[in-house]
Amino acid sequence: MKRSLVCFVLLTMLDGSAFSQAAKTERAFYIVLNSVTKSCTVVDKVPRTDTPNITVATDAIYKTRAEAEMAAKTLTPCNQ
Repeated sequence: MKRSLVCFVLLTMLDGSAFSQAAKTERAFYIVLNSVTKSCTVVDKVPRTDTPNITVATDAIYKTRAEAEMAAKTLTPCNQ
């Protein structure tokens, strides 16, 4: 009895659906700097930092694309 209860608990934990996070419904926008062309782009996915020419221009996360585009105009690396 005890062994079957332990197995049941382990299987429930391994299922993962009980511990999954809720889907993120609100969108987030990021400003990414291309260091070769010195231009900034607004993206709606988390930027990958493993590419050599692409860097995150700012650590801020914006709720709307318009807000991110306005912030990109004021950033120093984007205006060089």
